[in-house]
Amino acid sequence: MYATNMNKSNEKSIHEMLKNTPSMNDSTDVVHTGSEQQTIKHSTTLTLRNVSNHSLSSPTSVSLEDESAYIKNGSSKLDTFRNWSITTYKCTKQIMLEKLGKSTRTVDLELEAQIDQLKETQKKYLSILRLSRAFTSHFYNCMQTQSLLSETFADLAQKSPELQEEFMRNAETQRILTKNGELLLNALNFFISSINTLCNKTIEDTLLTIRQYELARVEYDAYRVDMEQQRTGGSEPQQKYSNDEVQKKYEKCKDQYEKLRSDIVVKMQFLEENRIKVMHKQLLLFHNAIAAYFAGNANGLEKTLQQFNISLKSPNSVTSSWLEQ
Repeated sequence: MYATNMNKSNEKSIHEMLKNTPSMNDSTDVVHTGSEQQTIKHSTTLTLRNVSNHSLSSPTSVSLEDESAYIKNGSSKLDTFRNWSITTYKCTKQIMLEKLGKSTRTVDLELEAQIDQLKETQKKYLSILRLSRAFTSHFYNCMQTQSLLSETFADLAQKSPELQEEFMRNAETQRILTKNGELLLNALNFFISSINTLCNKTIEDTLLTIRQYELARVEYDAYRVDMEQQRTGGSEPQQKYSNDEVQKKYEKCKDQYEKLRSDIVVKMQFLEENRIKVMHKQLLLFHNAIAAYFAGNANGLEKTLQQFNISLKSPNSVTSSWLEQ
């Protein structure tokens, strides 16, 4: 009977243990601790909180704004390229028609003559500059030879007592020639620097404006001819534009052409005055320095340099032009 009670007690304990054991389906979703059942649920979904409270910019609106900016920028570039292409085509066509004698060109006879004269003057001045540089280079080499001769004569005077006086006399002569040559070389460098400034800076600046004027003249004539053809109905079908557009472009080109023409007239007046002033001074310097040197007038050569405020420098240095000071 005792054994029977024990068996019943064991069965009851096993039954309670099995009752408290979680099922397989609940084991992954709950946690049991001790004899008390505490259920902790694990959420398998993500919760979005306060989404409506966050001010998030709409990607659609941003992309539309960027796309609008890109389209506007691209349209501006296309318009610029289109205008440049049309202008280039018209100018090229105008130049070809002028060379073939099939189109008229605007000509200012007086101004054109002055421009041709200026170009010829620059060409001649550049020739003077080239020859002056060659002369200075040869003269510098001559000075170097004279300096070596002076040193050689002086050395032989110490080693040849019987000819000491003759060697010393020649050494002194070559030394004086070298010293005076340095003075002349300073005058030549100053002359070259001034002529170079006049040709390659002052005149070239005016010629740059003249080139701009010539391009403006071609563009003005191109649109002038186009406007005349527009009025007579003889323009090409693919080149037809509204009368207002052609008129505006024509007026713009005309204003630019007249402005550059006025600038050239003023610049050439100042250039002529400056050219005469510069060449008068430089030609006087060149004549006086050359004449004094080959006449053996050292004092006259020094006074010439002082008259033109030329500082004495070594033969390897180049004196800056008075136009740049």
